Amino acid sequence: MKHAPPYVPGHQLLAGKSVLITAAAGAGIGYAAARRCAEEGCRALMISDIHPRRLEEAVARLKAETGLQAIHGQLCNVAVEDEVQVLVSAAEQALEGVDVLINNAGLGGQKRLSAMSDDDWLRVIDVTLNGTFRMTRAMLPHMEKRGAGAIVNNASVLGWRAQKEQAHYAAAKAGVMALTRCSAVEAAEHGVRINAVAPSIALHDFLKKASSQELLEQLASREAFGRAAEVWEVANVMIFLASDYASYLVGEVLSVSSQHA
Repeated sequence: MKHAPPYVPGHQLLAGKSVLITAAAGAGIGYAAARRCAEEGCRALMISDIHPRRLEEAVARLKAETGLQAIHGQLCNVAVEDEVQVLVSAAEQALEGVDVLINNAGLGGQKRLSAMSDDDWLRVIDVTLNGTFRMTRAMLPHMEKRGAGAIVNNASVLGWRAQKEQAHYAAAKAGVMALTRCSAVEAAEHGVRINAVAPSIALHDFLKKASSQELLEQLASREAFGRAAEVWEVANVMIFLASDYASYLVGEVLSVSSQHA
């Protein structure tokens, strides 16, 4: 199946819920998840990003595309603890409590390990792994107090599999998987669910700019469907994990991939 299936309409899986999504103002998985949350009936939504203009445009576009007007934007760099605290406080107030947190923020790059500086390594780890940790740590007390909530983390199949020039990113995503499992068993004691998705390759504009066409074609060729995933196909799995249909899933990492074994 070289071509993606038709876009699936919403089924009100998040009816009445409020959602906070990090790094959701671009053209990637975060924005696709935000749009899908609105289409699935969420009552209110907040997205964050580090780019003011892009964030403002994304909020306006989401309102126009979905009809949901209770959409808010908040600047946040998940590598900065003070900004994380401001984001969570703003979301709790604007959304009258956050039912779902989607930790989408992450940073990649391509570099051989022998040429990788400490800064190269730490920059990816700090946004991708530490950022997920900071957001989860800030949100959990609010959800645990209410005795309900769902957190969905964005990991990667590279947390399991090897790829050249991806040691920092793979290590960060493997860390997100471990963080998901360990935090989930703690949160479950308070009625909060934490799970993750692990996409292989989901094609979007930023990835096209950051990677060579040759690499993208090579990665897509490894998929059983012979194509990269659409970002909304990953978002669909995030929505499932955020919904009550996943009520018994705790600490799971669902692979969103058609890769051959």
